[in-house]
Amino acid sequence: SRLRNRIELVLDAAKARKLREGENPARWRGHLDKLLPKQGSRVKPFGSLSAEDTARLMHRLDSLEGAAARATELMILTATRNSETCGARWSELDLEQKLWTIPGERMKTGKAHRIPLTEAMIEVISQQKGQHPEWVFPNSRRTGCIPGNAIGRVLDTLKVHMAVPHGFRATFRTWAAETTTYPREVCEMALAHTLGSKVEAAYNRGDLLEKRRGLMQEWSGFLHEATPPRVYAAVS
Repeated sequence: SRLRNRIELVLDAAKARKLREGENPARWRGHLDKLLPKQGSRVKPFGSLSAEDTARLMHRLDSLEGAAARATELMILTATRNSETCGARWSELDLEQKLWTIPGERMKTGKAHRIPLTEAMIEVISQQKGQHPEWVFPNSRRTGCIPGNAIGRVLDTLKVHMAVPHGFRATFRTWAAETTTYPREVCEMALAHTLGSKVEAAYNRGDLLEKRRGLMQEWSGFLHEATPPRVYAAVS
């Protein structure tokens, strides 16, 4: 499907430049859709760990040094996306107010997202102080932030093969739904998801920051206290 789309674009561009004539043989609508099987879409969930295994992983991360390991810890604690964590800047953080504000241009939704910081999150962030004036998690050359695959490499180092960075958001969401009494909208806003209904979003314009603060505190407590730091069995 992607290849066909690229061919269609190339042939359309060629026709616009008068390099070819006639119909586009790679066009789908009204042409190939009458000749080829319907293209279905499958949604494959991201690989993830259980909440209990994630708590054990957090204990293992303590044994690793470096910006990527600390970024992995913060990503799990905050349930943020991989790129949002790797690209964190000191200017986005207000440690006194215990707040991390990610600007809209760095968010998938295009809207700024405020994250209440727990003591566990601040502890991870504080370990990065003095590493770089702009980036919280600088790369080895100190020329920018760590690359997008850095957290994935940390998981590989710990032989965690069943989970990908984005999967920890699903871990958090499942834990929140199964073990807490927080309303759906609080859990969804913690993930910076838009509300399901446009009408609902139009009337609910807040971000439920203080309620989310309690939720994130419970998540931090679970990750650091609920599961004993026993030996973690690598998942392969």
